[in-house]
Amino acid sequence: MANIKQIGKKQACVIGGSGFIASLLIKQLLQKGYAVNTTVRDLGSINKIAHLLVLKNLGELKIFRADLTVEGDFEAPISGCELVFQFATPMNFGSEDPENDMIKPAISGVLNVLKTCAQTKEVKRVILTSSTDAVTINQLNGKGHVMDESNWTDVEYLTTAKPHGWGYPASKTLAEKAAWKFAEENHIDLITVIPSLTAGPSITADIPFSVVLAASLMKGNDFYIKSLREMQLLSGSISITHVEDICRAHIFVAEKESASGRYIVCAHNTSVPELAKFLSERYPRYEIPTEFHDIPSKAKLVISSEKLIKEGFSFKYGIEEIINHSVEYLRSEGALLN
Repeated sequence: MANIKQIGKKQACVIGGSGFIASLLIKQLLQKGYAVNTTVRDLGSINKIAHLLVLKNLGELKIFRADLTVEGDFEAPISGCELVFQFATPMNFGSEDPENDMIKPAISGVLNVLKTCAQTKEVKRVILTSSTDAVTINQLNGKGHVMDESNWTDVEYLTTAKPHGWGYPASKTLAEKAAWKFAEENHIDLITVIPSLTAGPSITADIPFSVVLAASLMKGNDFYIKSLREMQLLSGSISITHVEDICRAHIFVAEKESASGRYIVCAHNTSVPELAKFLSERYPRYEIPTEFHDIPSKAKLVISSEKLIKEGFSFKYGIEEIINHSVEYLRSEGALLN
């Protein structure tokens, strides 16, 4: 597959376009003048696609029905596209059988998309959205570890110890590894984008889980606070990025000819106690817990975006803007008291 040198009539396909990051990526692509094809599992679910129908006002957007498990479903949406962004992945956090509900479908789904890309002569580059969950989970002791694109989550640990929520990071890690193997064997120009916890405003009808999680200490919801604590204990940090920067990074690496390999997108590294201190100082009216005896005050590791920055990318938003925009969004949705 040829490198991208000059895109004429720019056309891109976004696989799994109804989600938080993917729908905002579509918006940014349309604003940049791309013609966009996107896929959803159910065209009949108006609640899931209403925000995509609104985006048609920004430019040329075609919405296709396609299922990760059905071979051939992606031929029509990918046809004619030079760039393919693959977001779709099985999400079933409450599954009692992650192997069959998440891991196997994630691997077969990404391979299904890549097979179509390999057969479509117009495709020049594929951008797969992975997760820092595919990088950071390990049994390293101590603090001060720096994780970069050379690091991979320890799947053997996940599948043997089976810590709470182990299925999702295992699925993201194994799906990304399968994608790299297939891409190398079939000469696909593949790039993986690896975002951290994603916050900021969403255009979806439903409030994204990750935004609620980022603001959970302010909401006082025990379930979400417990999830945030478990995130630090499992992955080693609370690392967070604005959704707009994540979308910008996708387009940046898609268009940059010299880009190759994996790219971590992480704007800020912190811990639950540090985040609680930051929030309590900034939003004193909320009763934010600040005592966390079972969680290290300092994160075990930091996730580095040095490779992306050296490529020429710059983040627009730091932790203050990320939290401010998330709070404003949640208030506007009635999910957080003013």
